[in-house]
Amino acid sequence: MGRAGEALKRTLEAHRISQNRLAVELQVDRAVVNRWFHAQVDPSGETIAGIVQALDRLNPAAAEQFIQLYLGDLVSKDLPSDEP
Repeated sequence: MGRAGEALKRTLEAHRISQNRLAVELQVDRAVVNRWFHAQVDPSGETIAGIVQALDRLNPAAAEQFIQLYLGDLVSKDLPSDEP
């Protein structure tokens, strides 16, 4: 299963957000969300950003979980700053 599909599935289930509700928020057909959910198709980078924005409108905690699951260690590491 693709990382985005697995992250989306776990997030929607954990926060009890239906595929239809996300599809309505994204203004896409529910079948599209279903294909992501079942990892039949991977969403593009631009679409990932749209998913995060839609989840944030529906439930900010769901957006945070999706980001954590999708990006994993990349967001939990201390990234170097520009400060000296």
